[in-house]
Amino acid sequence: MTVSRLVPGVEIVAVPGQGVAVRTPDGDFLRVDTGEVAAEDLMTRLEGGARGGAALEDLVLAFENAGYAGRDGELPLEGRTVHLLGDVNLTARLARRIAEEGADVRYAAPGEVSAMAENGAGLPAGATAAVVWCLDSPVGEGLWDAADRLPERGIGWLRCHREGFQAWIEPLAAAPGDVTSRDVRLRRLAATAAHRELAAYWAGNRTAETGSAGGEASAALLAELLTADLVAWAGGRPRAGRLPVRRRLRRVDLRDLTVTEHPVLPVPPVAPLPRTAATAAGTSGAAGRRGGAR
Repeated sequence: MTVSRLVPGVEIVAVPGQGVAVRTPDGDFLRVDTGEVAAEDLMTRLEGGARGGAALEDLVLAFENAGYAGRDGELPLEGRTVHLLGDVNLTARLARRIAEEGADVRYAAPGEVSAMAENGAGLPAGATAAVVWCLDSPVGEGLWDAADRLPERGIGWLRCHREGFQAWIEPLAAAPGDVTSRDVRLRRLAATAAHRELAAYWAGNRTAETGSAGGEASAALLAELLTADLVAWAGGRPRAGRLPVRRRLRRVDLRDLTVTEHPVLPVPPVAPLPRTAATAAGTSGAAGRRGGAR
């Protein structure tokens, strides 16, 4: 028999005189209308108890659909293939974590990622796949251009990089129109008065680093954040009150492990200027004058 249990971080609270509440992984309390189902029956069922009547099972199904309960033996990344490349210190940690969540972990080279984006080469038939690329440095010019086409093939595209004591986790792109690395670069340049300096920094016009940035704790935090993004992608359900994973840029301060979130949208393609009547007339006149000069 398949048993539905509460997912980690979720708890049911019996409130005297008020019925039942859910404590979410974020620490919020949500009241639950159990209808004709007794609170004790619901709590017993979600602790692994036997199936009950139709009303109880409908309530359990509602918990599953909301992401607060799951079937025993199911792992959030089961059936997903995740290709990793980049900084070994981070990808090794990430490989262990996502394997614990059921992912089929594989390592890839930049050329293989380009081939995936071009024609889907190297992808198991029928598999849901994602690519995670982690850099311990700023992103070199054009490095991620080919990988930015992965979402056009339905392949998840998640990436992070470091700039000094700041690490950036970019939104996971999974479909055409999602936020790519190019979008993030353009948005960040547009958001700062020091856009020339930032562009020069990215281009490598900087002194060599002295010392190291981050450590074991920061690497572990980044691995957990990346894992959470992959789980959110696999589940397809945004967390209540949080920015969707496909629209969220995160900045991690590696000194005190502070994480800040920033909404980010794709940059639409630039449309050509409209051809007005005056422009058309001017062009026609210029063409006539050029013709008369010959």
